Amino acid sequence: MKLRYKHIALIRLCRLLGITSQAYYQHFKHQNSQQTTLKVVLSQVYKIRDRHPRMGGRKIYRMIQSFLHEHQIKMGRDAFFKLLEINNLLVVRKKRKVFTTNSQHHFHKYPNLIKQCIPDRVNQLWVSDITYWKINSGYVYISLITDAYSRKIIGYHVAKTLEATGTVQALKMALRTIQTKPISLIHHSDRGLQYCCRQYTQLLRDSLIQISMTENGDPYENALAERVNGILKEEYLNEYSVHNLNQAKMTMDLVVRLYNEERPHMSCGYQTPEIIHSRC
Repeated sequence: MKLRYKHIALIRLCRLLGITSQAYYQHFKHQNSQQTTLKVVLSQVYKIRDRHPRMGGRKIYRMIQSFLHEHQIKMGRDAFFKLLEINNLLVVRKKRKVFTTNSQHHFHKYPNLIKQCIPDRVNQLWVSDITYWKINSGYVYISLITDAYSRKIIGYHVAKTLEATGTVQALKMALRTIQTKPISLIHHSDRGLQYCCRQYTQLLRDSLIQISMTENGDPYENALAERVNGILKEEYLNEYSVHNLNQAKMTMDLVVRLYNEERPHMSCGYQTPEIIHSRC
């Protein structure tokens, strides 16, 4: 306002407005302090988004709580989301579906054992799925195994084809995470050839793991595995420019670490999968 009326003395201008010059200076001091606070909060948002390009606002808000407390910054969730909106930092989710399941085969298909299963510990239920990832040279296929309780990715493999080798390698990685023979562990997947083939099912049986599969092709029968696929692709993988299989594998190593060790999960009380898994 002072800038609009440069020819009027400040004291006279304040009198015209019915305020004191002290109140005038306090107002602008507060405005400057508020702008500085917003910049500090934004710097933390950018720091997180640099590693987690499409992480949603709720998770970021949770992640910066200790920072806000340490710097005595009071900011509610609505104000935080308004800050994201003003700075074009809200994430728009994209929904896509590409089928990677071939259930037209002669191998035995197992029943769904987890219809009423709610895991209450790690290594009680593993969910598996395959997803595709478009890179510059074509497509690669990612086999994933996730612990349903901790949400930790415990096995994964990136391959150029949909052959069963990829799922077998992911399973072998998952098996290396358990020290003793599992008790009542269920492995759940769709009815794809890669999960029904003898090499895969024999490895499960040899490890004393029960085999469970979807029954009617409904993605909700393997919803958690589908959800993990979506998180990895929408929040991470699609943000990288990758030229070949080796780069894809290195990128996947990084993304799994970010997902397991840094990304909080609402279902885990906004803790990371690594923290939940290590407690059990």
